[in-house]
Amino acid sequence: MKFHKISEFLYIVIAVVSLFEVITLWDVQPDKAYLFLGFSALSIFMFLFRRNYRKKFERRKS
Repeated sequence: MKFHKISEFLYIVIAVVSLFEVITLWDVQPDKAYLFLGFSALSIFMFLFRRNYRKKFERRKS
């Protein structure tokens, strides 16, 4: 179960790094900025999905 919590927060780290890249690339290369914006949105979705799935699994296990 500890690995699942760690993997959830790795998605948050990926989202933060991607948002940082969006901010730095917005004026220079907008196409890449949109790509990183998509990565950050996907990472946030995966964080929420994995957290919800883990909590369901913990409730079922109890």
